[in-house]
Amino acid sequence: MTEKFQPGRRTVIFDLDGTLADTSGDLIAAANAFFVLGGHGEVLDPKKDQLTAFHGGRAMLRLGLSRINGAEVDEVEVDRGFPVLLDAYEENIDRHTVLYPGTMEAVGRLHANGYAVGICTNKPEGLARLLLTRMGILDQFTSLIGADTLPTRKPDPAPFVAAARAAGGDPACALLIGDTHTDRETARAAGVPCILVGFGPEGVGVARLEPEAMLDHYDDLDRVVSNLIG
Repeated sequence: MTEKFQPGRRTVIFDLDGTLADTSGDLIAAANAFFVLGGHGEVLDPKKDQLTAFHGGRAMLRLGLSRINGAEVDEVEVDRGFPVLLDAYEENIDRHTVLYPGTMEAVGRLHANGYAVGICTNKPEGLARLLLTRMGILDQFTSLIGADTLPTRKPDPAPFVAAARAAGGDPACALLIGDTHTDRETARAAGVPCILVGFGPEGVGVARLEPEAMLDHYDDLDRVVSNLIG
């Protein structure tokens, strides 16, 4: 459900994977489903390979194939594995995924304080919508723009702008909360502040990207948002 664009309305747009929720366990399991099918067992480790999971399905497949073959990865194999990964992920999209502590309480406070709230993710929209529905929180976000909603994806600013407008907010009075270089570059391209979470897959290491603010816990979100956009 979207709301009518309101000029001047303060807006908070969230990334999904690694920002609202730790989805790495289910992403790694989906990639491993392809490797198991090929008789190689579970090539990727849910803990050690967590960061690669947030770089996308193809990145996980390339990592696993490099371990199996010990040579340059054949992109044909990556292309062959990707549909298998997607099917496995869709089937078990919420088995291991957990929200970060305080996430939905913070989202609730944003709504109560009059902010428009939405999501801009590089996960395909259908999968993002399925995950949020399974977790029972889809209705807490007024907009959802995925990797395939528009012709472009982050770090192009268009998906962020679309997410802000669809949430009933003003892109000129908005900010983006994320966990990666892609989110940082999206915010920069859109000309808005960026908050990066220090509890995501890279931890406090994302401070090297010099966001306008770092967030250590969602309990502190109100203050950080207020400092940046009022």
